[in-house]
Amino acid sequence: MRLSLRFVLPLLLVLAAIAYAVSPMVDQLTLRWFVRDLDSRSALIANAIQEPLLEQLAAGRKAKTGDFFNRISQDERLFAVGYCATPDGPMLASRSLPKQITCAELARWTGPGEHLLASEQGPLHVAVHPMTSAAPADAAAVPGQLVLVHDMSFITRRSEETKRYLVYVFMALGAAVSLITVIVAQLSWRGWMAGVRALLRGEGLLRQPEINPPPSLPGFKPIARDLQRLISELESENRARDESQLTWSAETLRTILHGELRGEDVIVVSNREPYIHQRRGERIEVQRPASGLVTALEPIMRACSGTWIAHGSGSADHEVVDKNDRVAVPPENPAYHIRRVWLTPEEEAGYYYGFANEGLWPLCHIAHVRPIFRSGDWAQYIAVNRKFAQAVVSEAKTKNPIVLVQDYHFALLPKMIHEELPEATIISFWHIPWPNPESFAICPWREEILAGMLGSSIMGFHTQSHCNNFVDTVDRFLEARVDRESFNVSFGGKRTSVRRYPISIAWPPDPELLQKSVPECRRHIRELNDLPPEHKLGIGVDRLDYTKGILERFRAIERLLELKPDWIGHFTFVQIAAPTRSGIDEYQHHEAQVRTLATRINARFERRGPAPIILKIEQHAPPLVYEHFRAADLCFVSSLHDGMNLVAKEFVAARDDERGVLILSEFTGAARELPEALIVNPYDADQCAAALHLALSMPDMEQRDRMLLMRGLVAEFNVFRWAGRMLLDAATQRRHSRLTDMPGTSTL
Repeated sequence: MRLSLRFVLPLLLVLAAIAYAVSPMVDQLTLRWFVRDLDSRSALIANAIQEPLLEQLAAGRKAKTGDFFNRISQDERLFAVGYCATPDGPMLASRSLPKQITCAELARWTGPGEHLLASEQGPLHVAVHPMTSAAPADAAAVPGQLVLVHDMSFITRRSEETKRYLVYVFMALGAAVSLITVIVAQLSWRGWMAGVRALLRGEGLLRQPEINPPPSLPGFKPIARDLQRLISELESENRARDESQLTWSAETLRTILHGELRGEDVIVVSNREPYIHQRRGERIEVQRPASGLVTALEPIMRACSGTWIAHGSGSADHEVVDKNDRVAVPPENPAYHIRRVWLTPEEEAGYYYGFANEGLWPLCHIAHVRPIFRSGDWAQYIAVNRKFAQAVVSEAKTKNPIVLVQDYHFALLPKMIHEELPEATIISFWHIPWPNPESFAICPWREEILAGMLGSSIMGFHTQSHCNNFVDTVDRFLEARVDRESFNVSFGGKRTSVRRYPISIAWPPDPELLQKSVPECRRHIRELNDLPPEHKLGIGVDRLDYTKGILERFRAIERLLELKPDWIGHFTFVQIAAPTRSGIDEYQHHEAQVRTLATRINARFERRGPAPIILKIEQHAPPLVYEHFRAADLCFVSSLHDGMNLVAKEFVAARDDERGVLILSEFTGAARELPEALIVNPYDADQCAAALHLALSMPDMEQRDRMLLMRGLVAEFNVFRWAGRMLLDAATQRRHSRLTDMPGTSTL
């Protein structure tokens, strides 16, 4: 931009100076042209009216001659008409003739000059034309003079218009020349930069004639390598600075798409769909599933449009799609499309419940549940990944779409898409943790999974430790080239960048979620649960999953009441647990354990007031969840192993009153971003009980200080920044690929 201004500003200043200097000359030229035009017009009018005028004068009809002059002077430009029979006599004239013009002073208007007269109406042009006067029949004819006065105010108006048009012409000329200058400068700059990059890649370095070329000089390679590293560091600093200056929002994402990615649609692939259509009797109900993935990606798709490919699992999903299995969403204000993929019960059982959730899920979450691997599940996993790959190919509008592959359900999908669309930019994001190589080694198809994931252009994880584990796993089990300095993996002739992208939530939250004030929420939620108005309230919101540490959370509450019995009857914890994967034995067993433990703790302490635990195993709409967040005194997130955990960030976003305390497991990705929370080990019941007591008794000022810092971080590193960073990296990769694909580019 600064380089362009160096060209454009001097040019614009010179053009402005020329326009300023030319303007008076234009005025003079315009005046001369119009004076000459009016002289000619006056002569024409004089010749035209001479005969009838002389006839009337000869007949002695002075009154009619005056009327005749008045009619003539009604012309738009002809201001007045007069006639002098003798130099000393009175002037026979129209009513509008200026008083400055008299028969005695006509010589003033007959000499050389422009014959201009200033008046209140503006400049007037005076022309005098001699003609023979008709005297009475008994008198001799004497010469007379006809005076024609033209209004020149129209010339002033035209002069202003001419100057205005002149300014427009110079502005247009300046804009055109500036545009051409900038384009030429940019092309020259890009060409120069392309040459420098080619030189840094070794292309043309000391290139010799083709006949008997000598070997390349190794002394230049360290210099080129140092320059490459320096440029890379400068680009990273530049980008970090640019990111910090951006206000990340839906509009920012749209700007990136239209600027960096030239407005290309984004294709998202996930197992779970953002909107589920369920039949309820005679009507169809639209549900939004409780999912961190959906919470993160749905605002992005609203901003970017495009297509979201997902498994159609709703009972009415078939009824609302078109012939291409597509439906526009959100229902109230469509912004993008869902393309639904249909799975048979056998496919869903093997791919989703089997390999994904009985195999990969416990394998990646170190939560002491044994993974189960079956060859039949693996076959279904391959088949379903292939089915989704075909859907991506059919939805792609170009040969190089941008595809965002989400989560562990589609480990094989990136490679399959790359085989069909080799020019596609594939960004895969693994929403769950990635284990160390020793843990991953137990998977029977570990090489196939890793090879499938390395079909991605970019492989994203929540934390750097997950990136480290993935690179270590690839290095252990595949014949791949791993660059640990740049975190790039080259496998099968393709390079994959491994990057850290901490996921987040939309900011600011939807205003509908914050409609009710905090006092209203506190009152309503306590009334809803039969609690006293000043009763202390804790909240937990999770899927009913063994990785979420709900049992450990309940044991910590029990330990709090044992150590601090004053809280018995004065503190209640509401646990919202959305049912999930109920067809898997481990989840059925976990739900039974949760119910049993809650019942036992309540039976132990309920006699002294309200129950300490209120368990709600049911789906809750986002507005009701946020109402619980705003009503609570604390939120307890006790995940045993979690990629990020967006519930923690949602609680922070909900607290615009800057109150409330977040207790956060150290085994979540969020713990690395929100150190102002009370960080705990969920396996340590005593430590968690102490954190609960500290949260319940924390002064308002300390709550405010902690919440302000956490809200600032969630606002700055929101979901749009998460997506924007991935899209910016995708744009960078696409530019690099275009450079390396240019004819004549090759490495030494």
